[in-house]
Amino acid sequence: MVFASSIFVFLFLPVALAGNFLMPTRGRNFWLLLVSVWFYCWGELRFLPVLLVISLWDYVVGLIIAGPVRNGVVPKLEPGGPRTIRQKAALISSLVVNLGILAFFKYFYFIVDNWNAFAAAVGFAGAQLHPTFTVTLPLGISFYTFQTMSYTLDVYMGNTRATRRIVDYFCFVTMFQQLVAGPIVRYVDVAAELRERHVNIDRFGYGVSRFVVGLAKKLLIANTLALPADRIFAIPPDQLTTPVAWLAVVCYAFQIYFDFSGYSDMAIGMGHMFGFKFLENFNYPYIARSLTDFWRRWHISLSTWFRDYLYIPLGGNRLGPWRTGFNLVLVFFLCGLWHGAAWNFVLWGLFHGFFLILERAFGRKPHDRPIPLPNWLRHGYVLLVVLISWVLFRSTSLAQVRGFLLAMAGLGTGTGEVYNMGLFFDLQVGTVLVAAFLGSIPWIPWIGNRMENHLPQHQGPTPAYLLWNAAKVAGIALLMALTAVNLSAGSHNPFIYFRF
Repeated sequence: MVFASSIFVFLFLPVALAGNFLMPTRGRNFWLLLVSVWFYCWGELRFLPVLLVISLWDYVVGLIIAGPVRNGVVPKLEPGGPRTIRQKAALISSLVVNLGILAFFKYFYFIVDNWNAFAAAVGFAGAQLHPTFTVTLPLGISFYTFQTMSYTLDVYMGNTRATRRIVDYFCFVTMFQQLVAGPIVRYVDVAAELRERHVNIDRFGYGVSRFVVGLAKKLLIANTLALPADRIFAIPPDQLTTPVAWLAVVCYAFQIYFDFSGYSDMAIGMGHMFGFKFLENFNYPYIARSLTDFWRRWHISLSTWFRDYLYIPLGGNRLGPWRTGFNLVLVFFLCGLWHGAAWNFVLWGLFHGFFLILERAFGRKPHDRPIPLPNWLRHGYVLLVVLISWVLFRSTSLAQVRGFLLAMAGLGTGTGEVYNMGLFFDLQVGTVLVAAFLGSIPWIPWIGNRMENHLPQHQGPTPAYLLWNAAKVAGIALLMALTAVNLSAGSHNPFIYFRF
């Protein structure tokens, strides 16, 4: 079941919300756990044991790390304090179990294929592996393993107190709003709301509007731009022309942004409907003026996960430029590998890591103003690097990467006689590209802030402010109508990050 489907919007979500508000306060976590398991079982019943085993293991590990209960309270460890051998062993077991299960399901064929290629290359074909079983990737495993690991790591680091309430813990892990494609929610951020939460009409209304905006991003923009992007990336690389290659890359850049940020918007919106505040996962990344800034804005929950649990513990930027460079390369190597079991994802991660190292090496102020260039040129540099990186991310072979990059540089061998712009670009695509551009810059928040800043003190809202809010309500209503029409047609495709 996906968010962008009629059965979810018009059946599952209303039932889940109705049960949540009808249920007594103490039973709401159990209800949310129940509907979340129902949501996961709808498409991945056979892999439910994997989710439950990982979750139960880390629940037990958290209690072991915390130590004996005192006066009915689980102790909270002192940040930076000494840890016993038992606590260290418990944490290691959590990492080994989570990463081992993730590696088996996600990287089994990647490891086997690369081993077989290596064995053939060195003349040991007899050492090649030929598995007789099939390994299928469980839905959302990359997200929920990182989520449960963050729990044990935070307990170990003293960032949060372990919980004895097993229903609360399983509710945290399985919340359907973010279970299969993020954002990666940390227990420390929702611990208080798991114990007690409140929803008023304003918060619920905000959640609905945020959900509708995310749904519109997916159905009206991402799905529309996926069509030309997919068709062009299916063209033989030697048949690409410069305009067609650039159209595909731009369409894909907007597609993946509106697809994933749309999912995050829906998750955040539904979180508010149920009384949870999930942290933002995107902050207009295409307006960034450095790659460092881009990664503060793109998939924030993942980048901060790697920062807090890998980059900083490795020493961050505190141990000199060479160690900082090594840390960045390792983090982005693993970040690329997290996205998929293929070398193109690894190259994508290393590509970003390389430019982050360059920014630190040549920037005047590495954290705020990397690379001393005019703003427009810095922005252009970021967009160029990101667009090239999306070629690595989307392509399925190095030959395709080479063909796209040559075509984008004006060195392609395509003539345009068979695959020309007219096949992929029309009024609908052009209109949606304009909408995507407008949606990728923060002009609506800018107007809203100006309206609020110009309200007279100790007086009611101005007519302009009331008109602005009426326009927002009308806009949400229009988006809901358009998405409802789209849903009724029954044409939807899964979110890109479902396969990660």
